[in-house]
Amino acid sequence: MKKGLLFFALMLTISTLTFAQSPRVSAESANVKVSYGQPSKKGRVVFGGLEKFGTVWRTGANEATEITFKKDGKFGGKSVKAGTYSLFSKLGEKEWTIILNSELKQWGAYGYEKVKDKNVVEVSLPVKTLKDVVEKLTITTNDKILTISWDTTSVVVPMEF
Repeated sequence: MKKGLLFFALMLTISTLTFAQSPRVSAESANVKVSYGQPSKKGRVVFGGLEKFGTVWRTGANEATEITFKKDGKFGGKSVKAGTYSLFSKLGEKEWTIILNSELKQWGAYGYEKVKDKNVVEVSLPVKTLKDVVEKLTITTNDKILTISWDTTSVVVPMEF
């Protein structure tokens, strides 16, 4: 019995360490709230390495990033209704397409191809190269812009409410 409990405790510890998740954090302004898994760079090449160009990324770690608009507005110049959406990014070296999708509670972007018909907004924006490395994925908002920064890359989405 004791050996069984010890084995169970050991397996639980190993599985917890193996499947450790990035912390879930939020950024919020008067009209926008973003909830995302915050991965760290950890010495890796992020864009073009860990996250391949030409692919759709969950814009975070673990469960897909969700963005909530408290009232109707414009996201990247395109109309968006109040509500909550999954936020994805199609990665390019010089341009990203930021995608709002109405299917919630997705794990990563693994099932994106099955739900891409539920995209409500797609906005293409230039990539900015940063001088300093951003160790942890950081998303900020102030109701005028949404900024996504990680490693030496940043993308800014203009917003209006």
